Amino acid sequence: MPLLIRKYKGSGGVMQEERIDDPDRIERYMRLFEDKDVKKLESGVKTVIEKDEWQLLP
Repeated sequence: MPLLIRKYKGSGGVMQEERIDDPDRIERYMRLFEDKDVKKLESGVKTVIEKDEWQLLP
């Protein structure tokens, strides 16, 4: 099952991590991203999109 990891700065400046394992939710996020970012994510590379760091693990 794929896992989408999102690292972001929360309120107060503390780094937080969100692990998304719901396939429907992952699909919705992928539709929001640009094609070049989706290709990077699908290859497993950490990608920075609008200040957040994303990584897709198989």
